[in-house]
Amino acid sequence: MTEGYFDAPIFIKEKHETAIDISKTPFFYNDEGQPTYTKAPPDDVTPLVPAATNPNVAIGNEYVVSEVVGIKQTPPYGVETQLGFIAKEVAFEPMWATRDVAAAFGITLVEKGQAVPLSSPVVKLSQVEYEYGVFAGHWSPYQGTGNKLLTVECTDLEHHNFPHIFASTDPNFPLVISVGRYWPKLSKIRLADLWVPCGSALYIPPKPASNDLECLDLHNNRNSARACWGDIEQNSIVTKTLLQTQNGFFYWYWNATPTVHTNLVTKN
Repeated sequence: MTEGYFDAPIFIKEKHETAIDISKTPFFYNDEGQPTYTKAPPDDVTPLVPAATNPNVAIGNEYVVSEVVGIKQTPPYGVETQLGFIAKEVAFEPMWATRDVAAAFGITLVEKGQAVPLSSPVVKLSQVEYEYGVFAGHWSPYQGTGNKLLTVECTDLEHHNFPHIFASTDPNFPLVISVGRYWPKLSKIRLADLWVPCGSALYIPPKPASNDLECLDLHNNRNSARACWGDIEQNSIVTKTLLQTQNGFFYWYWNATPTVHTNLVTKN
């Protein structure tokens, strides 16, 4: 190693973008693992009913939110809210994204051959194929560390007023999406890593801001390649995401306490 450096790790690469107009194609259809957008689902497919948010459902590791440390306006991108946790470390509980588990965070699991109706105040969206590196979560947009590769990860979750679809399209590894459910008035939050089986997808409807909500459903996909952790040959995955790429407004919730993300071990 004459140069004294490792090869640069993959962070996030945008590989391909496709325009999606949901006024013309208002259904997401999982066509044998390939995310497609259609005017109507196939004749033999009954659309799923999107998961409703039930504030009484609580799964994942629970932490006390001791305070709102600060709120920072970051126009035109959104609003950052820093939360205080009572914890020395924060562990995201790994679990498979079954229908009930996904619904516990206001998310709909869409398996092969299934369809779901889309809703959004913004109809001009994009499907983007990304490559996520296993170290993508080891970056912080909040702590003044620039583009450094960090040895710790902070809690970093968001919601926004446009839909997200996270499709698990890598041929070798499942997709991992970090999620949270936050009850501001109860000062508690539940955290998990949802492992999305290859060929399945998650639909997250628009989650606008409102002071009337009992709980906030939050998500982040920078740990998408978590399943690669420990593999000597593959350290990134490919995935397709539906999102608003222009003029989106985000609400971020973060905490600086180091987090723990462990692999989900399956039994043979």
